[in-house]
Amino acid sequence: MKTLRDVAIGETVTVVKLHGEGAVKRRIMDMGITKNATVYVRKVAPLGDPIEVTVRGYELSIRKADAEMIEVEG
Repeated sequence: MKTLRDVAIGETVTVVKLHGEGAVKRRIMDMGITKNATVYVRKVAPLGDPIEVTVRGYELSIRKADAEMIEVEG
């Protein structure tokens, strides 16, 4: 299983599944990261947290812990 945390800078992937429960999963979905959404990894902070991505035409920073809950392909 490949997660958003494993994606290299400059790579574009497609969301396959969201793991996690309740409020955390809902918050990720509210940010626009849903099944079949295309996510482009723009950059990663020097210490690896957070990860900056582009999804649905806007830029978003996401924590590593949340990125691990997002299964991707591609």
